[in-house]
Amino acid sequence: MLTFSSQQLYAWVAMFIWPTTRMLGLLSLAPPFGSASVPMLVKILLGIAIGVVIAPDVPIPPAIDPMSMTGLLILLEQLLIGLSMGLAMRIVFAAVEAAGDLTSSTMGLSFAAFFDPQSQGRTAVISQVFSLLATMVFLSLNGHLILLQVLAESFQTLPITGQPITAEGFHQLALWGSKIFSMGIQLSLPFLIALLITNFALGILTRAAPQLNLFGIGFSITMLAGFLLIGFGLPYMLTPLQRFLSEGVEMVRLLGAVPPVKVLPRP
Repeated sequence: MLTFSSQQLYAWVAMFIWPTTRMLGLLSLAPPFGSASVPMLVKILLGIAIGVVIAPDVPIPPAIDPMSMTGLLILLEQLLIGLSMGLAMRIVFAAVEAAGDLTSSTMGLSFAAFFDPQSQGRTAVISQVFSLLATMVFLSLNGHLILLQVLAESFQTLPITGQPITAEGFHQLALWGSKIFSMGIQLSLPFLIALLITNFALGILTRAAPQLNLFGIGFSITMLAGFLLIGFGLPYMLTPLQRFLSEGVEMVRLLGAVPPVKVLPRP
């Protein structure tokens, strides 16, 4: 007769539920899984399937009742870890979209927005082009598979325990959030400078020939120059995009290891 204790039952249930929760947290935010265009049912089924695959390699969690207060806190902890990893990768794509918004505004296309099924909101056209380019580069580098591998490895460096998580990982994530502005400026800076020179040239031309209607020809010239610059500059964006995506993956790996925060000495 097959018999088992309640502690063994708790261990079997926890061995599947807690790793799957961390996986679902990652899939809910990390691109391309976190897109709103991906049905929620697909995300849940994918998270459960991956959780079943990686569960045997996960270190045995503590034998705690999953429905107890401690078990629910561990469940919330795993969800926060997965969400943090997914958000770290999402920040890179937010920086790319910010670069598109800056370029679009400088071109005079800030009004040219449409409904984006990924963000479920209105997005500038140039921003959407940059986002699609970043997604294609990410998939071509097998970034989605690397993310899943990093998450699976995080169970070795950040095992499931009853100990509460520290604020060190969230501190690193907050510092990483500032990269949205620096990465966005770095990607859009060549276009911004070229369009600024174009606007300067139009201003000089208007001063030299006041009879020209700046509002009539300026918008067309700026928009045409912007599209030409984007067409010539897209191939050169691959290198910085690869570097930013690699930094995003390393940040996800860093969150999985939760290194100590370097405290600067007080002056």
